[in-house]
Amino acid sequence: MSALTFTVAADGVRLATYEWGNPAGPALVLVHGLAQCHLCFAPQVESALARDFRIVAYDLRGHGASDKPADAGAYQGREVWAKDLAAVLAAKKLERPVLVGWSMGGRIIRQYLMNYGDAAIAGLNFVASLVIEDPHCRGPAAPKPPAPGQPLIAQIEAAITFLDGCYGIKPSESAFRLALAYNMLVPAAVRQAISGWSTDPAETVAALKRVRVPTLVTQGRKDAVVLPAAAEMTASAIAGARLSWFDDCGHSPFSEDAPRFNDELAAFMARVG
Repeated sequence: MSALTFTVAADGVRLATYEWGNPAGPALVLVHGLAQCHLCFAPQVESALARDFRIVAYDLRGHGASDKPADAGAYQGREVWAKDLAAVLAAKKLERPVLVGWSMGGRIIRQYLMNYGDAAIAGLNFVASLVIEDPHCRGPAAPKPPAPGQPLIAQIEAAITFLDGCYGIKPSESAFRLALAYNMLVPAAVRQAISGWSTDPAETVAALKRVRVPTLVTQGRKDAVVLPAAAEMTASAIAGARLSWFDDCGHSPFSEDAPRFNDELAAFMARVG
């Protein structure tokens, strides 16, 4: 069972925050992607990782059980996502955690690095993430923001198409239905607002070049949401970064091949620890 608390962000937004595992173990923070929630990390929190590590995750603002502000500005700018992550780290009193960011979660960790640097963290794991926002690295299955006034049926069909494109190795029917349910918790207005948030690639590269902590970049070769070239760009920008390819996986290697992903993450945790 996860322990649920609410972290209050700098602007008052309440972030649903969860914890599992060994409270005395090294800290591991999982940051999910667009239209997802903490539940996507079940393959990690229900694994042996919880025996050895203290695992924390939170629902991004606008997602899951977190508050969903109506103002588009609550999802844009240089600081908002970084401040949310910093607030969770402070609320949980985490000392030098390893940050794992999937898809948009990797972009959020990037914003944290741009605002706070890497002094308070032990390591980074970018998973299938367009950290450097080169448009040429967006795949054909990348989500498109809903048009204003889009009918609900069209929103549902788009969510199904997006989720289907997230997997090279398809999940069970029950897992897919659960993912569709929490995807639909994110209002169309929130998706539209997030689509208006971007970060200059040159600024990103400059920030990544300042990273000194161990970094693992995990990427599925069959990813149709974020193309594999994005992982190569991220790894080349960070000194000493290691790139791990999942040949048969798509956009969700932590779910598609959870045993291997968890083993690699545990080994990475041991190395940085």
